[in-house]
Amino acid sequence: MALEKTNRINALFEFYEPLLTEKQMNYIALYYRDDYSLGEIAENYEVSRQAVYDNIRRTEKILEEYETKLQLFHRFQAQSKQTDELENYVRENYPQDGRLLAMIEQLARLEE
Repeated sequence: MALEKTNRINALFEFYEPLLTEKQMNYIALYYRDDYSLGEIAENYEVSRQAVYDNIRRTEKILEEYETKLQLFHRFQAQSKQTDELENYVRENYPQDGRLLAMIEQLARLEE
């Protein structure tokens, strides 16, 4: 569960990072990306652990609200799944069609 949550928050953070304040971006990046403890973040910013904890929880909620409203991550996942299915279909049924395979590869690169 913890790893799943970490992966989700990191993914949401990638999509919605520009919408956060600088402090929110820093705390989330340190906590989720860099695996800092609450105490380490608090020490770096000279605030209490509770202040860091509260900021991170509020920011998680904000990220989830953005996703609920904008659905960018959900759409990305759906598009990735469709691209993967299309690529598999083409590789199985049209393995000799170089142009089609190149187009699929271009589509996959757009997702990166």
